[in-house]
Order: sequence, then structure tokens, then C-alpha cells
Amino acid sequence: MRPTTLCLPVAGRPIDKILLGMKKTGFGQGKYNGFGGKIEPGEAVQAAAVRELYEECGLRAAEKDLRITGKLEFIFPAAPKKNHTVDIFLVDNWQGQPQETAEMQPAWFEINKIPYDAMWADDIYWLPKILSGDNVQGQVVFASDNENIENVDIVFKK
Repeated sequence: MRPTTLCLPVAGRPIDKILLGMKKTGFGQGKYNGFGGKIEPGEAVQAAAVRELYEECGLRAAEKDLRITGKLEFIFPAAPKKNHTVDIFLVDNWQGQPQETAEMQPAWFEINKIPYDAMWADDIYWLPKILSGDNVQGQVVFASDNENIENVDIVFKK
């Protein structure tokens, strides 16, 4: 399993907005997602999340400002090389303004207007829970088309 990160910039208390990026290239192209990716050899998970956030949308965050909200396993039976784990972080403190990069086009969404129909099919199962304060842990198994969901097994904790 390849370890990855996912960083979700949010605003408001309680959270009322989230920054997502439209993926322009590679894995997940054409979908809105948070910002993240692979962890480099020898790199700490938090350091990878901060680096990926900056590389993908230009925001600079400190590791101390990341709030771990869960860990999920993504299984692609039809494409096992895509299997990965992801450490998920919320962040509400950063420097800079979101900027389009070669990989992502960032956009703010109100929580009640998140474009789930333009995201990975599993996001609807866990993202609302994270945004309402829960932590998540579990596994998502994709169907043979690598798009639809075959099984979701997620535990939520306050």
C-alpha cells in the first residue's frame, strides 16, 4: 500500500467553507479533491501534507496547524498499483491565497454546496462527517471500473 496525504483547507467556526481543487492531470483528473499525494522517502506524513498543499495550490501551512481527522485505505481490485492509504488533515491557518497550478485549479465551496457529483464516489460517505467534527478510519473498495464503490467500511469517532 502506497502511503499518501490529503489536506483540506477549511474556513469558519463551525466550518462553513472548504477549498477543493479540480485535478487537471494524472490520477483523478477531472474530479474535485483535496490537496495531497505521495510521501517522499524519509519524509514525515505532516511534512508531505504541507509540501503537497503548497505545490498544488500555493498555500503555506505549518505542520503544527494540521489537524489529523482520519486514515482511509483505498483498494482498487482492477488496478492494484493504485491501492493506497491516506492520512487526512484539516487546516484552517495558512499564508497566501489559493492559486491555480499545473496540477490543480482551486475553488472555495460552501459546505452545503460541495460538488459531490464531480468528486470521487466515496467522498460523500466520509467528508461530511469530517467537516462536522468526526474522525474516520476504514476502507473503501472500488468496483472493477475504478470509479464506483463496491464496499465502504468506515468507523466514525467524535
